[in-house]
Amino acid sequence: MTVPALTFSDDQATAYDSVTEMLRKAGVNLDDGLLIPPRSDGAGVAAVIGKAGSGKTLLLAELYKALAEAGVEVVSGDYESRRKSDRRTLAILAPTNKAASVLRLRGVPATTIHRILYTPVYDPEYEKLADWLAGSVEERPVIEDLSDETLDRAAALYKANKSIPGTLAAIGLRGSDFITGWKRREGPLDIGFVDESSMLDDRQFEDLKEIFPTLLLFGDPAQLAPVNQSGSMVFDALPEPRKLMLSRIHRQEADNPILDLAHALADPDLRFEDFERMVEEKSRQDDRVVWGQRVEVDLMARSPVLVWRNVTRIRLINAFRTVYGAPEDALLPGEPLICDGIELPLKHRKRRLDLEARGLIKGAQVVYLGPGRKPGFSRLHVIGAEDPQVSAASIVKIEKPEEEEPFIPFAARMGATFLHGAAVTIHKAQGSQWDTVQVFAPDLFAAARTGRVEAGQPLWKRLAYVAITRAQERLIWVVRNRLAKPTMPLSTEDLRAAPAAALELEGEEP
Repeated sequence: MTVPALTFSDDQATAYDSVTEMLRKAGVNLDDGLLIPPRSDGAGVAAVIGKAGSGKTLLLAELYKALAEAGVEVVSGDYESRRKSDRRTLAILAPTNKAASVLRLRGVPATTIHRILYTPVYDPEYEKLADWLAGSVEERPVIEDLSDETLDRAAALYKANKSIPGTLAAIGLRGSDFITGWKRREGPLDIGFVDESSMLDDRQFEDLKEIFPTLLLFGDPAQLAPVNQSGSMVFDALPEPRKLMLSRIHRQEADNPILDLAHALADPDLRFEDFERMVEEKSRQDDRVVWGQRVEVDLMARSPVLVWRNVTRIRLINAFRTVYGAPEDALLPGEPLICDGIELPLKHRKRRLDLEARGLIKGAQVVYLGPGRKPGFSRLHVIGAEDPQVSAASIVKIEKPEEEEPFIPFAARMGATFLHGAAVTIHKAQGSQWDTVQVFAPDLFAAARTGRVEAGQPLWKRLAYVAITRAQERLIWVVRNRLAKPTMPLSTEDLRAAPAAALELEGEEP
């Protein structure tokens, strides 16, 4: 077959050919663009497996481009046109908002697994606009308050970003203007790509296999397995021919000291003390690695400190709030939060879907913008969500050192629950990346002292590998239990200043 113009390594080319053959059996021929209607049996499941820097994301992006050029329609989860059932579709998924946003920044139209399970219901007027933007209809819509110049600008924006909600937000509309609700997906899809698949648990995997007759997983075998998975990942049980290994580390060719450190952890004889000496030596050679004497508090508002133990996480969060002068009975605008789930009875299923579809899924990173218009409501910015500004009933829990019950500064009767996000465990950080990452090394030393092993690897090495590979540009290896003073007050100026769409979530049905 003809490999794309991009020069692949041998293992990437082999994986590309294997996936191409898999897609051909499913009725999608990338060589000649021939597409036949989808079959219910599809081509099954395969996985592209490799450590950080091995080229998984590059391969995913090139496969997406080839499928799009062949005429396969991308299902993004933000809007689906009413086309014939024999069309071929592709959905590119990630377990978290942040992981999906990392792919979108690289030009890959990814969405979360949760978002693809639900489809938005559009207001009929704006559904006409969405159909026109997506090319489903040729007739230009006529919508009150939207001029021809605005429609032209919307068409140009959609051509550039391929996002219906993003385009409508860019011309001044809010999600609540054009989305009236959400519904559970009723039928199966076609082809699914899943990034960060090492985070999937068995139940999620089974759900995905029901939805996608052809499913391709992209995962890192060196990461931490999901909780209660006994150290195994869903792709471990696949037959060997269905596991496509990438071994070459491409980004190391750019002399990346962070990846050098991550891959040094594969040495079975490496001790924690030896690794710390390696980190210190790298910090002398390259300013992308920092031997930190204290936690930089300014970074914690957007890039949480990564820790192993919950006791460390709680202590750092309270230190963060103390140095910023945060009161016990309120949050300051700019404080980071982590969504810990939705506390709603089953009868409020529709409202649960509203919240979850807007990105408030368990583990979502959120920034507090200020109080909402009603008691217990918060205005929030969901990090990595395509339409990030929301207002929702909130239950905020501030955990205190040596206290079993968290302090709740304010709360609605029910709604989205949040923990503070200035520090998170390394397990919860999987799937996310930040430009700069602070790793609290005393916690990893404590893990090394326990002697615990997970899936044949010392636990501290798996923790260190995951923590280090969350850093895109700079790694700060914090070696002392100290906190720097802030250089500026907390702020929300770095976030998109669009108005929050009100998600009215009350305790009782109206």
